[in-house]
Amino acid sequence: MSDEFKLPEDCTNMTEVRVGVDTTDRELMELLDRRFGYMRAAARIKTDRSVVRDEGRKAEVIANARADAEGRGLPADGIVKIWEELVETSIAYELVEWDRIRT
Repeated sequence: MSDEFKLPEDCTNMTEVRVGVDTTDRELMELLDRRFGYMRAAARIKTDRSVVRDEGRKAEVIANARADAEGRGLPADGIVKIWEELVETSIAYELVEWDRIRT
């Protein structure tokens, strides 16, 4: 069996599936690292700590995730839960970064 990465439709055994999942998880971490980099940038750019939490923007991001999930035929309710946690974690991280930069 090969440890070479294959797309899901090309997998013929569970080893290939697991390699694909592990590869995808590493790619997701890279994307999360970039996303949290944007949170660090926001913390640097925003001059008022009170604007870190933006409920309107949070709702927009989550609605976008829902629409994208629905368009892809993914479980939208579950994706929304993941995005709610992602956004809340991002806000908390941005607040920590905002404080770190200014103390």
